[in-house]
Amino acid sequence: MMTEKEKMLAGEVYNATDPELIRELGETREILHEFNALRPLETDRMKAILKDLLGHVADDGFTINQPFRCDYGKQISLGKRFFANFNLVVLDEAPVTIGDDCFIGPNVSIYTACHSTDPAERNTREEWALPVTIGNNVWIGGSVTILPGVTIGDNVTIGAGSVVVKDIPAGSIAVGNPCKVVRRL
Repeated sequence: MMTEKEKMLAGEVYNATDPELIRELGETREILHEFNALRPLETDRMKAILKDLLGHVADDGFTINQPFRCDYGKQISLGKRFFANFNLVVLDEAPVTIGDDCFIGPNVSIYTACHSTDPAERNTREEWALPVTIGNNVWIGGSVTILPGVTIGDNVTIGAGSVVVKDIPAGSIAVGNPCKVVRRL
């Protein structure tokens, strides 16, 4: 029989109130509290904390400005030369894979957690998660929300304030709510 964490990582329905998951969420919040409380010029310590927290960091050429929030951290993979501005939120119940040379504006949220639209089902605290994949050379403008299961291709710009609800093909500029391709490169 699978644990709730194993179900979560397999993309199956799991109980989000499982004690092991609640403990891991608390541990991550403790680590992020330390990260977010560091002085702005303590960049070496910031990078060390994030390299321990995140699942994969391709190189030391990454920056995540404070504050930063995530649920677990271990399901986040960053490519080379990654940059995220203030207030990045990543709910990483499923893998969040970000390619090389990606820029993320302030107040961006990336969600993998899914909840039933049926109130009775939702109130059971059972949920599931779908991965998010962001390709290489992507710029995500400020205040963008990326929903579960989305793939954003290489060489894409997502306009500020967009809500990305479905895949965005490589080589495009996409904006809006819902986010739609407005130009191909």
